[in-house]
Amino acid sequence: MQLKLLYHTLPHLRPTQLLYQLKYKLMRSAYIQEVAPSSFRKLNYAAFPAKATCVEGEGCTFLNIKDTFTSWNDTRHGALWRYNLNYMDGLCQAGMSYEEGAEWIERFIRDLPDNRIGLDPYPIALRGINWIKFICRHYTSIQEKQLNRWVDSLFSQYRLLERKLEFHLLGNHLLEDVYSLSIASLFFTDERMYRRASRLLRRELDEQILPDGAHYEQSPMYHCILLDRLLDVYNFSVHNLRFGGQENLNDFLREKARMMLGHLAAIMYRDHSIPLLNDAAYGIAPEPDELFDYARRLGIAWETIPMGACGYRKLENERFEAIVDVGNITASYQPGHSHADTFNYELRINEQPFIVDTGISTYDKTPRRQYERSTAAHNTVTIDGKDSSEVWGGFRVGSRAKVTLQKDLPNEVEAWHDGFGPLGKHHRRFAINPNRFEIVDTVSTHREADSWLHLAPGVTIIAHSPTGIITNKGRIEISGASEVEITEGQVSTRYNQFSPSRIVRIRFTGKLMYRIG
Repeated sequence: MQLKLLYHTLPHLRPTQLLYQLKYKLMRSAYIQEVAPSSFRKLNYAAFPAKATCVEGEGCTFLNIKDTFTSWNDTRHGALWRYNLNYMDGLCQAGMSYEEGAEWIERFIRDLPDNRIGLDPYPIALRGINWIKFICRHYTSIQEKQLNRWVDSLFSQYRLLERKLEFHLLGNHLLEDVYSLSIASLFFTDERMYRRASRLLRRELDEQILPDGAHYEQSPMYHCILLDRLLDVYNFSVHNLRFGGQENLNDFLREKARMMLGHLAAIMYRDHSIPLLNDAAYGIAPEPDELFDYARRLGIAWETIPMGACGYRKLENERFEAIVDVGNITASYQPGHSHADTFNYELRINEQPFIVDTGISTYDKTPRRQYERSTAAHNTVTIDGKDSSEVWGGFRVGSRAKVTLQKDLPNEVEAWHDGFGPLGKHHRRFAINPNRFEIVDTVSTHREADSWLHLAPGVTIIAHSPTGIITNKGRIEISGASEVEITEGQVSTRYNQFSPSRIVRIRFTGKLMYRIG
């Protein structure tokens, strides 16, 4: 089974990824303490959004799990919790004093010889930006000897990052590395570092930001994270002109930020929250309103960009608001945050959640992670219990559904996909009018199929039958079902937090239609 999954997964990778996987396994780069160049300088900046409070004294709260600091390599709460500890976002949280922040930096430097996770490239990149922000904010308070110690460590970490840029992963990881390298080049007034970072910035942003402004990994949460960091890069660059041609780069960064803001304006709900599609959760990325305010402080204006290349569409009127997924898995070579959710959707009625994505609660490779990426965890169809794309290993995708879009109108979207292989094609039609939201599912064989609906917490089922479901917030009329089954489930809008919900499983053969109104 594992060999089959690898056979379907490896062809989607780029040769660059495979070469760097091998390179980094054979040539392990070690941390080398170096002396920073004397050309480092404090950076000017406009106010950036504060990070959420995550450290209070010895207490650390990440992913909604609070515990006392014991080690930078703490394994008690999983790999992502440990990574968050090493990002050191607490340095930029509201109310972080110089004294407390300085003690955290000193502790990190003191413990660095034994810190394995902190020297991975991704934590270096995110922590580096936090250190630079903290140093620049408190520059006049730092004694020269302490400042030199911090900057030497920071420079040594960036030299290691340069040797370990995540070409083996690409995608958002490499972009975050390059964002950080760009800011560091300004801080150290390092033209060589700046030229390399600028070249990679242009290349990665041109590839990763789609024509409709969406980030190509199709996670609204990561879109917000990467937009926030892009605004940081623009913020520092536009306020610290140090290299020839920097104005041209600033124009480029401004345009990419404008596009990303335009997509965010298109995909968010009327209450300015994001849909929880693919790997997405609340409480991780800055809120859309924070990003819009940040952009305004930087003098960036934008307009809403209609969704197209991202694969999402919004169907809405006064009463209904739906985000539907009719796109392929992208990036094909980095689908780690993708789910087997082809033709999934979320629906709000009168601005209240009614049909929701199951969400994500963990990145640990557990049965729950596998379930949250599966087709049955989404509001779409399975045939014989099969996933529409082969999600596995926490962040892998083997064979995947290919979508053919047939109709793309403001009030109607129609497409089919071949993800079930010999079990048959799945055709779905979404339509909206003032009185109802309608789904029509057709499968091309006579095998048994299931259409799944995940009701929002707080939606109570009053009655149900094969012809309909009555709830306290809406009615679902069903045609073509052989059976309707209701089970207990859980949705997770935040990491490591669950809310009870009801799962509707509508069994059918051939064709199914249901109307929500």
